[in-house]
Amino acid sequence: MKIGIYPGTFDPITKGHSDIIVRSLKIVDKLIVAIAYDVIKTPLLSVEERISLIKQEVDFIKNTLPKGKVIKIEGFKGLLVKFAHQNNASLIIRGLRAVSDFEYEFQLATANSKISDNIETVLLPATENTHFISSSIVKEIARLGGEISSFVSPHVKEKLLGHYQKNI
Repeated sequence: MKIGIYPGTFDPITKGHSDIIVRSLKIVDKLIVAIAYDVIKTPLLSVEERISLIKQEVDFIKNTLPKGKVIKIEGFKGLLVKFAHQNNASLIIRGLRAVSDFEYEFQLATANSKISDNIETVLLPATENTHFISSSIVKEIARLGGEISSFVSPHVKEKLLGHYQKNI
């Protein structure tokens, strides 16, 4: 069984993330969506809230997934490569939205290969329909009262709008 890890903050999960999840299952049998606890950014949503939203998203897209494929959603702390080893994963899957993402992702892939030479990184380019979506932009639009339906699923939109309405 080929196991891959799709790591990130997913704060919140977007349609771009969902697209990478679906496409990743073309190259792995099991995908672990790994939500990082240890991040430089200050997330808006707790890890538990992000896990809940991702579980809802997987339920929302499960009818589009290839048969026999498995998705696991889990938070992790520490080095991603160590987490990958603990889960018998041989691939780290990362999404690329723009050329500007490439340099950072290339540095991460190189560092991870120095730490562990038996884990490969696969960079999946975003589709033309999702390359402009980022969690940061979605949060800013939601915070300012804009429409985010084209960027996130209805349950994510509801969560974000509820968060910002509580904090006004």
